[in-house]
Amino acid sequence: MFNKFLRARRAPPLAMPAVAEGMRVYAIGDIHGCLTQLDQLLAMIDDDDAARGAGAQTQLVFLGDLVDRGPDSAGVVTRLLDLSHARPDTRFLKGNHEEIFLRALDGDMEALRLFCRIGGRETILSYGLGGAEYDGLDYPELAARMEAIVPAAHRDFLTAFEDMVLSGDYAFVHAGVRPGVPLEQQHAAELRWIRSSFLSYRNAHPKMIVHGHTISEEVDRQPNRIGVDTGAYSTGRLSALGLEGTESWVLNT
Repeated sequence: MFNKFLRARRAPPLAMPAVAEGMRVYAIGDIHGCLTQLDQLLAMIDDDDAARGAGAQTQLVFLGDLVDRGPDSAGVVTRLLDLSHARPDTRFLKGNHEEIFLRALDGDMEALRLFCRIGGRETILSYGLGGAEYDGLDYPELAARMEAIVPAAHRDFLTAFEDMVLSGDYAFVHAGVRPGVPLEQQHAAELRWIRSSFLSYRNAHPKMIVHGHTISEEVDRQPNRIGVDTGAYSTGRLSALGLEGTESWVLNT
């Protein structure tokens, strides 16, 4: 009887999902200020894309959390801002770290305190603030210095990031989705912050969910989701999920 109950709760088998016809998509996990790994991975993507031929339109999707924790958030944002001009079809998702960074830049003191606790110190130092000066500032002073040293172009770039990207049978988000809620009714805050209720859900979502936000040792493939955050700032491993038709593959540094 118990086994029958378990079988009833399992997700039904999913058909092989496919990205939009004619597309080749590379979804890149959380970068967190790791410019060296980003440059390595972008070179690997270029090589892989060239080896697979010109039969598809290639698109990059960045899953969010470009900033904080790693050593060069400013360099990462500059690199990807330039990439967005060179490849205007590139898509960028807003992660919870971008959300807090932007709120801190807008003068939200509660957000600034959280920002400093979750790796924001490294971000601000990457924009040229000295460590000794950072340590000597109170929160209002730090807010004023951040406003002065973070370029407006960076703020505008991060502000324009999206909450969700759809391609065929796939939905790309930063953190996950609220189970049982249609994709068009998902709240932005949950798309950036959700964790346990999404990760523990075993049934099918409306689409295959590709996400970052939660670190796993390797790209985490589940029947209803694929996690692409392999902890670049702590492991040195930045990963990308490649998708074309029903085929999928992984690249990592």
